[in-house]
Order: sequence, then structure tokens, then C-alpha cells
Amino acid sequence: MIPPIANRFVAGETPAEALDHVKELNERNVNAILNLLGEHYDDRGPADEDAEHYVRLLEDIDRSDLSACVSVKPSQVGLDVGTHVFRENMERIVDAADDTFVWIDMEDHTTTDATLDAYEELARERGGGVGVCVQANLKRTESDLERLADVPGKVRLVKGAYDEPSEVAYKQKERVDAVYREYLAYMFQEFDGGVAVGSHDPAMIEYAKDLHEEYGTDFEIQMLMGVREDAQYDLARDYEVWQYVPYGGKWLSYFYRRVMERKENLLFAARAVLGR
Repeated sequence: MIPPIANRFVAGETPAEALDHVKELNERNVNAILNLLGEHYDDRGPADEDAEHYVRLLEDIDRSDLSACVSVKPSQVGLDVGTHVFRENMERIVDAADDTFVWIDMEDHTTTDATLDAYEELARERGGGVGVCVQANLKRTESDLERLADVPGKVRLVKGAYDEPSEVAYKQKERVDAVYREYLAYMFQEFDGGVAVGSHDPAMIEYAKDLHEEYGTDFEIQMLMGVREDAQYDLARDYEVWQYVPYGGKWLSYFYRRVMERKENLLFAARAVLGR
């Protein structure tokens, strides 16, 4: 079961394979967010190696005519080793980006402060070109969005995939959906740099379209590789669509972690494979 799922959700093991996938996406007017698989390194060596991989990948993107950017997990480039390692490696990656956008992924709630601090500092220093992900299920997100409203970067709003404790996160789907809508409305009203709608939920995407019509704020839609791809192609006819594209040799641990984090993730993957 794992290899067929991996083929659907992962764009190969090498940068060349990933860039081939990007080319196919671009031909259908979909842009790509490339993510090298890897996370939670306890030693600096692998963190530095993956940071260097991103530097080389950014050079490849800059030399190409492809519409692509990158997204980096903090624990992949050293956050579990030390905040200073994470910051040093993120600075290396952003410095190498030239005109290519760099996203910083969000992991579980214990990483939120360090991730937002790094994002804000990098975005303000460089006047943009950097983005960060925030998760609607975390109870702190309302205040985080208020903090980030005037930062010259971009924010991706997702519902949240981690199984967080009830002390810090909303657990009921209906509540998460409700606050996601509230946060989207706030972002379309207050964010000047654009809004990234990270959702496969048709209702949330329709709501984002309505908010765009009301406020005129630029926005983009972001979805995962292998999930509702027909919808991605359809939306790309009229809207800016980005597909999150994982690749690399660590695909097995990637799926294991995603499934173990929440049982809903397994059901989500199964529905995607079945095209539902």
C-alpha cells in the first residue's frame, strides 16, 4: 500500500524528478512549493546538509524558467538542535533565494514561538520574500495573526494537522472550521501582502473567493500534491494555485509520521487515493 501512495503524494527522490513534476504543473498553470522530506534532526550535520540542499535547489530554480518556491520545516534545519542552528540555516537559505520565495512550515505547538520569531525577523530585514504557516486550530492564532498583520511577508492559513493537546488547541472540527473562517476574514481585511489559503475544503475556498470580491486582497490557494488535483487544475484557470510538492528519500518516515500524528490523516490519505 505504501509505494502507490508515495507515488501519488511524493514527486520522486531527487531534485531533478521534483523539477520535472514542477514543469508538468506549470504547463497546467499550477505553481509549485517544493519541500525536501526530512524533519526532527537531533544532530547538526543532517540539518546543515539539508540546508545546503535547499541552497542548491534554489540555484536550480533561479536558473530555470519554472514557477516554484521552497518550504522548509524548522526541525529539518536544526530547531531540535538549537534555535541558533535553525536561525543560521534559515538565513543561509533565504540569502540564497534571490527572487525565489521561501516558506517556513509550522510544526507542533512547541515550535510556534521560535518559528514566528525567525519569520518576522527575516521578513522585516529583507522587506518580504518570506512566508510562514499558521494553524487555525491553535488557540493562540488570533493573537499571532494580529502580530503578523503588518509584517512584509506572507502567511499561509491551514486548519492544522497535528494532534495537539486540548489546553492549546480546539479539538472539534466544527470549531476549527468556524475559527478558520474568522481568521480568513481578518486576514483579507488586514493583510496587505496577500493571503495564502491552505485548504482542500471547497467551502473555505469559496469563502476566500467571496472575501476577495469584497476586499480586493490578493490571495493564492495552496493544496497538497495528490489531493483534489482536478480541482487544483480547474481553480488555476481563474486563480493563483500552488501545489505543495514533497520529494526525497525519506518518504516512508514522512507517511509514518503523518499517519501516527492523527488517525484523521490516514482517512484523509485514503479519501485522496480514492478521489473523494
